[in-house]
Amino acid sequence: MKQERTIVGGLLVLQLILWLGFLVHRSPRFPGSFTGGVLAVIAALLMVIPPLLYSAAKRTKAFKEKITKRISLGTLLTWHIYTGIIGSILAILHTGHRFESNLGIWLTTMMMLTVLSGFIGRYFLAYSSKELHEKKDMLNLLAYEYNKIVGEIAQQPGAEIAYAASHGSIRRAFNSFFGTEDVLIEAKTPLSIRAVRLAESIADLEYAIKTHEVAKRRTARWLNFHIITSFAFYLLLLIHVWASIYYGLNWFK
Repeated sequence: MKQERTIVGGLLVLQLILWLGFLVHRSPRFPGSFTGGVLAVIAALLMVIPPLLYSAAKRTKAFKEKITKRISLGTLLTWHIYTGIIGSILAILHTGHRFESNLGIWLTTMMMLTVLSGFIGRYFLAYSSKELHEKKDMLNLLAYEYNKIVGEIAQQPGAEIAYAASHGSIRRAFNSFFGTEDVLIEAKTPLSIRAVRLAESIADLEYAIKTHEVAKRRTARWLNFHIITSFAFYLLLLIHVWASIYYGLNWFK
């Protein structure tokens, strides 16, 4: 996942650099040339076929059961990611930085927003889910240790709590993103103090988990935004292809 994120992130930066090339370069004839046309066809195929296959497999049960016998859903998602970003790079090359028509400008905008929203939703959401899972595992471990110590304290009715400390909301907010500090408890530390320190760590982890759950729900909205921009992009792409064929045939006439 980390290697994939690095590669796709690099391709995303390359796409941005190529797009910014319109500041220093413009080739009005290139989009209509043979090379420009080949780039356009390849880019369209890369951005249409794999994403639609993945979407159909993800949302259609019958198609999913049929295609996953040969290709896993994860493989389709990987194809969708790589072909989408590579297709968008080829599409920018196809433009020759000729951003003159409103259709071309909006098509390029929707394409880049679709790629960007997909990147954020895919990798940030996956990172948040991983962090949340790790914190829940740690919480279960600390809860087990806490209950164990409480049971030992119950067998020592004369024990007194000699230490108490609390964390402020700012410190807990900091810990929610950067992790809770390690609980270093020596074996000779009184059980009551160990119990209090574990309780503090549990409280910090619970706060961190709630924070991550809120962040995860907000990140999930990026997926909805990705679907909306994808729909707009495909609609504009269809209009662009139709206009190219229509005016191209009229030009031959």
